[in-house]
Amino acid sequence: MSPEEVHGSDLNGPLIAMPELTPDALRAAVARIAPSRVPALTQHLFEAATNAQQTQSLAPLRAFVHSWAVFVAIERHPVRAARLRELERIVDAGEQDPAAAIAEIRGILEAAEAEPDCAHLSAAGTSPGANR
Repeated sequence: MSPEEVHGSDLNGPLIAMPELTPDALRAAVARIAPSRVPALTQHLFEAATNAQQTQSLAPLRAFVHSWAVFVAIERHPVRAARLRELERIVDAGEQDPAAAIAEIRGILEAAEAEPDCAHLSAAGTSPGANR
């Protein structure tokens, strides 16, 4: 993404505005900020729709929206997304005590969930965690 596409002049700010919490808007946001993840989003949406139909419940679709909303909330902030990837690398490597990294990961996820558009999803009880 070029600096011209970044909102405002703060390069540490979000790349895009938080989209509406609909499958189409989330797909468009993911296509802009993490295009390699569009196939995973599409597969997750297909599975959520299938599960929703089979169970006659909207819970799988709510979980899909929550998961991808949190993903977008993180990834639209490049510094936050890079830090999360570094922390995940630390945990995966198993070379040091992961407690501090896990606590910081939890903080990043909680901050993403607290963003205004995501906060009402968590309050509704659809908090399965980020789709990572």
